[in-house]
Amino acid sequence: MSKETSFGRAPALVKPIYFFDEADGTNKLLLGGKGAGLAEMTRLGLPVPPGFIITTEICEKFYEAGRRLPDGLMDEVRKSIRRLEGLTGKRFGDPENPLLVSVRSGAPVSMPGMMDTILNLGLNDETVEGLAKQSGKPEFAWDTYWRLMQMVGKIIVGIDARKFDSIVAGKDLSTLQALKTTVMRSKSLCEETGKKFPADPYKQLELAIDAVFRSWMGKRAVEYRKQYNITPDMASGTAVTIVAMVFGNMGSDSCTGVVFTRDPETGEKRLYGDYLVNAQGEDVVSGRATPNHIDMLVSEMPDVYRQLLDVTQKLENHFKEPQDIEFTVEKGRFYILQTRAAKMNAVAAVKTSVDLYREGLISKIAALERIDPEALEQLLYRRIDPRAKQ
Repeated sequence: MSKETSFGRAPALVKPIYFFDEADGTNKLLLGGKGAGLAEMTRLGLPVPPGFIITTEICEKFYEAGRRLPDGLMDEVRKSIRRLEGLTGKRFGDPENPLLVSVRSGAPVSMPGMMDTILNLGLNDETVEGLAKQSGKPEFAWDTYWRLMQMVGKIIVGIDARKFDSIVAGKDLSTLQALKTTVMRSKSLCEETGKKFPADPYKQLELAIDAVFRSWMGKRAVEYRKQYNITPDMASGTAVTIVAMVFGNMGSDSCTGVVFTRDPETGEKRLYGDYLVNAQGEDVVSGRATPNHIDMLVSEMPDVYRQLLDVTQKLENHFKEPQDIEFTVEKGRFYILQTRAAKMNAVAAVKTSVDLYREGLISKIAALERIDPEALEQLLYRRIDPRAKQ
C-alpha cells in the first residue's frame, strides 16, 4: 500500500528527500547520478560530507505545477537541515557557528556543466562575521561571501557575469578591506536590477533549489540531451543534492581538484587531473586560474595524495569502471564530493577494457560491451605518438 506525503493527497511510493546514509546508491533514476554516487560512497565508508537528496520525482512535480516548488517541500527541507545541523554541530543561519551548504544538480545521466550549482549558501552580513571568527580567517570568510554573491547574482538574479568581472578587474583581492568593498559593490549590483540579495538563508536555499530545477529545461541542458539522445525514460528530471560545505579555500593546507583514476586519452593506469591550492571547485573548471597537475600533490600534500590513491582504488574496485572524481581538502582533511564513470576516447576505452579484464575486475563480455563500436573509427586514423619527444 502506498504512502501519502505532504505534497497533496496523491499517493507516492518514495520519499521526497533521502539522506546519503539511507539512500539506495544504485537508484540513479530517483537520486540522480551525483546523489547516487554520494550515497554509495557513504555506504562504503568513504570521507563524504553529510547531506541529502531531493529526488527527481520532485523535479517532475515542479514542472507539473507550472515551475513552482511543490507545497510542503520547504517544510521537508527545513526538517532535513535540522538533521544536518545535528550531524555537523553547526547551525544554518547562526551568526556564531554557521552551517553553509552547496546546492547541486544531478541528472540520472551525466550532463557535466549543463545545469546550475550554487555554493556557500547561508552567508549574510551576520553569518560572515561568525564564519570569520569560527575559522580565524576573516579574508577566507569574505572571499567565500563574495563567491556566493556572484553565484546568486548570475544564477538567481540573472546578472551578466561580465558585470561581476568588471567589479574586480585589475583589483587586488588579497586584503580584507578589498574583499568587503567587493561584496558591497556586488550587493549594490543586485539591487540595481530591482532584486535585493536574499539575506535570509532559507530564502537563499529555496531560490537555489528552484534555480537548479529550472536549469533542467535551460538551453544548455536541453541541447545537450538532444545531442546525446538522452530520452525522458533515461532521465526525466534532475535531483538536487544539498551538502554541508567543506572549504578548499582556507589557506595553503587546503585545496580542491578533479581527477580521473586512469588517463582518459591513453587509458594508462595513473591519476590524471588537476588541483588548486586555496581554491573552490569552480576555480578548477572555470579556467580563471592555472591549476597544478595532480602529480605535484605528492610533494605538496603527501598524506592527502596517499588518501586520494586509496580512495580511487576502492572506487574502481567497487564500480569496476574508471572514475571521474571531485575532491576537496580542508585544512589537511580529505573529502570526496563526487564520483562518476569517466568519459574516455576510443583508444583509452579499448585499453581500459583490456586492463580491467586482466585485473579481474570485469568479464570478457563486459569488456567488449564497454566499447562503443562507432567510436572505434577513431583508431583507424593516423595519430601522433603521445610518447614521442616534443
